[in-house]
Amino acid sequence: MVAQVSRRVLATAEPLYRAVIHRKNWRFDAGSQTATRVAAPVISVGNLTVGGTGKTPLVCWLAEWFRSRGAAVTLISRGYGAKHGQPNDEALELAARLPEVPHLQNPNRVAAAEAALQANPRQVLILDDAFQHRRMARDLDIVLLDALAPFGYGHLLPRGLLREPVEGLARAQVVALSRADAIEPAARDAIRRQVAGLASRAIWLELVHRPVGLVNSIGTRQPLASLAGNRIAAFCGIGNPAGFRHTLSQCGLEVAGFREFADHFAYTEGDLAQLARWSASLVPIAALICTRKDLVKIPRESLGGIPLWAIDIDLAIESGQEQLEPLLAAIRSRVASGN
Repeated sequence: MVAQVSRRVLATAEPLYRAVIHRKNWRFDAGSQTATRVAAPVISVGNLTVGGTGKTPLVCWLAEWFRSRGAAVTLISRGYGAKHGQPNDEALELAARLPEVPHLQNPNRVAAAEAALQANPRQVLILDDAFQHRRMARDLDIVLLDALAPFGYGHLLPRGLLREPVEGLARAQVVALSRADAIEPAARDAIRRQVAGLASRAIWLELVHRPVGLVNSIGTRQPLASLAGNRIAAFCGIGNPAGFRHTLSQCGLEVAGFREFADHFAYTEGDLAQLARWSASLVPIAALICTRKDLVKIPRESLGGIPLWAIDIDLAIESGQEQLEPLLAAIRSRVASGN
């Protein structure tokens, strides 16, 4: 009965959310509101749905692509979940991965861009999680779809996971299927065909997130093989726990227990004590495993005497890189020429 009432409430709220999003997009589509263009190339990496789609590894890949070719980069994000001006978990993770790349967090991303360009007028700006942020013009819109739930179960928030109707994909120049290896080739092809019907001119990418090792809170690294044949326990506080489960399965680890927390979860001392007690109840286990997004908020090498590690992830573009790189090269040329 409770479930039926909940579904009815969510179904009632969905049209209200749709109306709000339609009005917002209509203002830009009709030209009554225009996006602000800043004096530098801008790339947006975003989602069609809420929850994790693996944006951070792609943002890192893009930043490293430009930096390896001599172009400076600044990352800009809204700073969702940040408290009292402190960096949020995504900013902490990006700082750990890209310590030399500036990252500005500001709900006013235009203001953040202007501040970045005052520091260095010749660079590439990468907007993290900005597909729905239409106030700022961009030169390249990249949208990630998670292979495990690409279209948000067919419904807008709050009934489903869609931030906007799937027709919004028509604005994208690049659509990337994240965790493409989590589904069969026939399923990937079905998603690709559906995307082609919505964004016929968009480049199609297939991304794979490969676990490459373990890292702890002080930066010590060890190979995944060090846990071979041992039981572990795992936990995460991210938008897409299924994606983390998929990563664990890729590692071939025997998972004795798994706990999920809310996205952007802020771990307290009490939460860590509970995790320590929970992991102790599962002994013998060789380690506690989390994501890097979780680890940056837990400055501990162990919990309850059990080593705490995050899985280090590298991104590989399995399909479409040869179409993507000319677009990136054109943006790099603009920075080099100062145009």
